[in-house]
Amino acid sequence: MFEINDETLRLINRASKGKKNLKLTIGYLIDNRFVIKIYNEDGELDSSIKYYYEIGSITKTFTASLLSKYVIEKRLSINDSIQKYVEEVRGKGYYPTLLRLATHSSGYSARLPFSKREYSNLLLGLIMGGSDLKKNNLLNMDFIKMRRLMESIQLKEKEYSWKYSNFGISLIGYGLGIVSGRGYWATMNDFLHKELGLSDTYLGTSNNNLHGYDRKNNDCGNWSWNKENLISPAGAISSTAEDLLKYAKINIYEDQPYLGLSHKKHGNGTKKYDMGLGWFLLKKNNNVILHGGGTGCFSSFLAIDKEKEVASVVLANYQLGRNNDENIGMSLLDSLQKSVIIERIN
Repeated sequence: MFEINDETLRLINRASKGKKNLKLTIGYLIDNRFVIKIYNEDGELDSSIKYYYEIGSITKTFTASLLSKYVIEKRLSINDSIQKYVEEVRGKGYYPTLLRLATHSSGYSARLPFSKREYSNLLLGLIMGGSDLKKNNLLNMDFIKMRRLMESIQLKEKEYSWKYSNFGISLIGYGLGIVSGRGYWATMNDFLHKELGLSDTYLGTSNNNLHGYDRKNNDCGNWSWNKENLISPAGAISSTAEDLLKYAKINIYEDQPYLGLSHKKHGNGTKKYDMGLGWFLLKKNNNVILHGGGTGCFSSFLAIDKEKEVASVVLANYQLGRNNDENIGMSLLDSLQKSVIIERIN
């Protein structure tokens, strides 16, 4: 019977220290079963309570999964220019393909949709300990702003070096809403509930969501999202540990044939990761797919080993600190992988 090892518990304890209102949910999939454990700063809690978290950028993998579905169904092509789905954009310049948007190789700056001045002020505010971004969702973009940014940024027709882009994934989501004829929100919620069967996963935040807390243990509430905010495809989903493990299982067994398309290497990422569609692929082992997320006062991480058929998820209603969610998740995944290897040898 698999148990969380001492090293992972050490990382959990270190990340939990001083967080008075913490609900840190750790989940894993092994031997086709889900295990969920919940911690606060004093240790383990009752794991029968279901908590709903903002999962931030893990949303991007859902957006890319829907993109893959539409590609397989031939409702669009991965090599289509995004301009095909934003017909109102003027000018005959080059606009990136859906493939380049989905692999963060489009050339769009990581700061978008913020202007240089807005981004500088934001970084300064974070350095000075400002809490605006913690409590309020400043990632906001309507159609007018989206169109203006697309028209004002001149790109060349080439694969740019990797730059993480909320803006790029947001454009994909807008395009998917145009193809469906129903907009991104209605289309994605249908996909989550009817296609993937994830009843506790949804766009936006509701009264069920846990509140987030900052490092001084102040209540941050939740980020506000709505269907008019076109950045939603990059980070607006809320979910539970159980639903994310169900999602991991769906991806492991590729219950839907299009999911395999998003797991293949489609681009170069960082020193550690290659890029699938939306997913990061561990460079030393492309069978491991993963993504992290962070909104104002939330941290999230999901990692899946398709070959070993194991997965780990980390959800917290605090920003755990630089890479702490990933460190816990990868430490847990590593021990799950070793357990499976030993089991298979025996």
